[in-house]
Amino acid sequence: MRVLTAVTALVLLLAGCVTGSDAVVTGSQFEFVAPGGKTELFYNPPSQRGNVPDFSGESVTDPDKQISLSDFAGKVVVLNIWGTWCGPCRDEMPELQRVHEKTYDEGVRLLGIDVRDHARWAPSDFLADREITYPSIYDPPGRTLLSLQNFPRNIVPATIVLDRKHRVAAIFLKPPLEEDLLPVVRRIAAEPVSERIP
Repeated sequence: MRVLTAVTALVLLLAGCVTGSDAVVTGSQFEFVAPGGKTELFYNPPSQRGNVPDFSGESVTDPDKQISLSDFAGKVVVLNIWGTWCGPCRDEMPELQRVHEKTYDEGVRLLGIDVRDHARWAPSDFLADREITYPSIYDPPGRTLLSLQNFPRNIVPATIVLDRKHRVAAIFLKPPLEEDLLPVVRRIAAEPVSERIP
């Protein structure tokens, strides 16, 4: 059923049948809607953002370790969907690493989701070669993306910024430069205490 839902969403997206220009919130769960050509999406005010349910998967670098979104409770989480086969992913990794280093002490965590890499060793070597220190989940079929309702699994790379309540605050449908991503992440990390987890 999940596969059918994802395929239906992709068909609608490609056919242009989904006409929204932004994501919408159905109840309290985030649901992605075709962005109308936009490559940067921002969701404000925070009270209208949709939540992302918890998900988990095995670590790229340690198959015996599970990583869950809930491991980052109270943190801003920058999700990056990538693969070793993706040229733009190679370009964006150093940019993301710099954002990781500059915002870690501000309560921001980066979390990669490696998709469509079926050679188990490839993503681990990819991260080591580039000296990437933030964790990634190994997820060849992209199952973790089912938590992002209707988010097409063929959009790689993509970067999704979750606020401290793990609601979708921003999406980049292109490789973000540090200068684009850093101010967005810092703004979300600095949101008023009333918007944070009590």
